[in-house]
Amino acid sequence: MSVTPQASGDAGERTGLRVAYGGGVYPAEEIARGAAYELFSADEVAGFEWAPRTGSALPWRRFVHVTEVTAVHGAAEPAEDPDTPVMMPAHRERGWAQLHQLSQRPDAAGDPMLTAARSSAVIRRGTRMVKVLSPRQLAGYVRGWLPHGFCYREHDVAHLRTPAATTLLRTDGEVSRDGLDVAYALRWRASDPGDYDVPVGEAHRGLSTLPPRDRLGAPVLGTGFVPSNSQLIPEFVTRDFADLPMPANATLLAYPAEGVEVVLYSYQAEQRGWLRMVGPQWRHLLAAVPGLSPDQEYVPTGDAPRSTQLVGAYAGSEYEAVADLPGGFRVLAMTRAARYPVETVARRLRYAHWRGVPCLVLREEAGWLRLRLCRPDPETVATTAAQCHDRGVYETWAPGAEVTDDQVTDLPYTL
Repeated sequence: MSVTPQASGDAGERTGLRVAYGGGVYPAEEIARGAAYELFSADEVAGFEWAPRTGSALPWRRFVHVTEVTAVHGAAEPAEDPDTPVMMPAHRERGWAQLHQLSQRPDAAGDPMLTAARSSAVIRRGTRMVKVLSPRQLAGYVRGWLPHGFCYREHDVAHLRTPAATTLLRTDGEVSRDGLDVAYALRWRASDPGDYDVPVGEAHRGLSTLPPRDRLGAPVLGTGFVPSNSQLIPEFVTRDFADLPMPANATLLAYPAEGVEVVLYSYQAEQRGWLRMVGPQWRHLLAAVPGLSPDQEYVPTGDAPRSTQLVGAYAGSEYEAVADLPGGFRVLAMTRAARYPVETVARRLRYAHWRGVPCLVLREEAGWLRLRLCRPDPETVATTAAQCHDRGVYETWAPGAEVTDDQVTDLPYTL
């Protein structure tokens, strides 16, 4: 379970980690393998918040991204290669403040400096991805939802560790209740860079033109960055807004007001369910989740038909596969001896057209198909009467007899 120790305010004293920030050097604790740091101070410092913890002599703290610090002293060698941060081309007259301003202007989407900065944020196989959830969404993922829609690299959002800080990443459109004391998130490893897209350019222009009455969450700027007054965070979408197969060991997380990370559940691919990881001292964090008992040890996702799956070949036969990264892809099997590495792997999903609109087929019930729009815009949303269920995610029901070009497609990964 990933939680900060009770006396974490003195973590820098114990480990020797020091971080230079804003003209000072502070004891610190590493977050997300060096993507961010929690800084501590015995005295009040501008921008730090009062957050005393039992046993700590450093009651002031601040979370900062690695790109905000000027030096790190005493850090251990990383266990794996870090993700590349957003990088800006050197420019005599333009700095980070100007880049942020451009990222918030839809008419600047084609600016060369903005384009170069956005292209520096890349996803590779094994990149940790994050989607911030509401209590309702957390309940949905525990019961079987799959990763889809807008999401972010953990590297870019690791410094957002409190419910208030993660608000700008929410995609549900729900109004945060007063006194919100916990935020939730899904974290998983990317199986393939081709599963993701950047919401910029002509293919995604329709997202930027959808009126407020037809969308949830923050507007889509079309620059590839999150709408924010101060943060420069690249955003991604799953390609065609498709569901992605849940990788092994994905986790559901909670971020209470204390700023710690609590692992609530871990995904067990063979059992198709979520194993509870949280101890008794943190189970109260699940109280706001509808329909979920904090005392339930294991929650199966059910046997409902899935909108997508991984398929792999081994010894001339096809099997359902699972991404078990960073190790690779293997046969999905209950017994360890049968978990062979697959020789090829592909993501299988179902496409169709309805009223001329390209869609994904999510499921079929009594002759009706549940569809999700691949490229939502005002015209396709009106044509299909699709409803927005998550930022950028539009779904509708269609009579099966009216659907055309209904076909199952395999999108192969390169191994």
